[in-house]
Amino acid sequence: SQKLGNEWTKNGSVKDNRIFSETGLKGTVTSDWSRHELTVGAEGAWQKTLSGDGTDKPRADIDARLRLDLADDTIATLSGSYSFSREDTDDPNAVSGARAQSGVNEYGAGASIEHDFGLIRGSIAADVTRYQYSDAELSNGSTLERGDRNRNRYTLRSRLGYELSPALTPFVEGLIGKIDYDDAADSAGYRRSADLYGAKTGVAVDLGEKLRGEIAVGYEHQTYEDARLEELSALTVDGNIYWSPQEGTSLDVTLDTSIDPSTTAGVNGATTHKVTAQLAHDLRENLVARLTGGTTLTRYDGDAAASDTTAYLAGAGVTWRINRYLDATADLTYEQTHYKTGTNNDNLTALVGLTAKR
Repeated sequence: SQKLGNEWTKNGSVKDNRIFSETGLKGTVTSDWSRHELTVGAEGAWQKTLSGDGTDKPRADIDARLRLDLADDTIATLSGSYSFSREDTDDPNAVSGARAQSGVNEYGAGASIEHDFGLIRGSIAADVTRYQYSDAELSNGSTLERGDRNRNRYTLRSRLGYELSPALTPFVEGLIGKIDYDDAADSAGYRRSADLYGAKTGVAVDLGEKLRGEIAVGYEHQTYEDARLEELSALTVDGNIYWSPQEGTSLDVTLDTSIDPSTTAGVNGATTHKVTAQLAHDLRENLVARLTGGTTLTRYDGDAAASDTTAYLAGAGVTWRINRYLDATADLTYEQTHYKTGTNNDNLTALVGLTAKR
């Protein structure tokens, strides 16, 4: 894909505008074996500012999954992933006034096994995720090392579900884990490695093409090595629901709760609740309209609550399928980050482009 974009940003009374190009590549490879399945997907975008002020926002995602059909009722899955993104300027851990924020490299590997005991389904999964941060570039041309944020996250999950019907399966899930930082202490002298515990209960729904997904509520808790950092707990709501009320119309809703570590001295971290919704509708056989909306709540404990933020997202777009090999796209996206103390950050982005497919 090749796109041309215009981005307007406003932070208080400071306004910036840039025109940029974005080149993207996306591909998927799936095996055609009689047994087992390997799927590899990759997507990336590279930006280049053509005029104005602003920071390029490259991104990349690679995901590979190998499903092993060990027996009629037993399935094992091996997975690996990599993603890259640049930290947003309105992120609570971003460097104020930096010319370019840290690049975030995320590596993942996992293994799981699932067995069907008739009406009861059980699974266990182990995952390792590594977060690695590049240096931030300051406005004076120097760099700020961010390596003290590098860490590994190890988790072990177990799930047990009961099939009430082929379309409805309630489940419970438990989690234990460890967050291990490369450096024993960060730049402020805090030991941020932590133990992680969690549990949730929910329901999985599968009504075929009309309605499918799952939703769960639970509780997550982190205990830090440094006694100066208070324990952090969060009520979690997670899930994804896909609904297609009629042919050519679909609604995809995602709910996610995460605990994000802080880089501020004495602050343990924040609980982030995020919900996004994407609506797509075929206006004609070769014309698709899209609407996107969402909100992200970032909440801190105690005195750090002054750093709370609420972010809103709204977007609209159309895709015109010129032929089986070529699409024309146009998108408009507005984002606002509201700070409990401080000025709001507004971002408006318009993109038009072409996508070649094979």
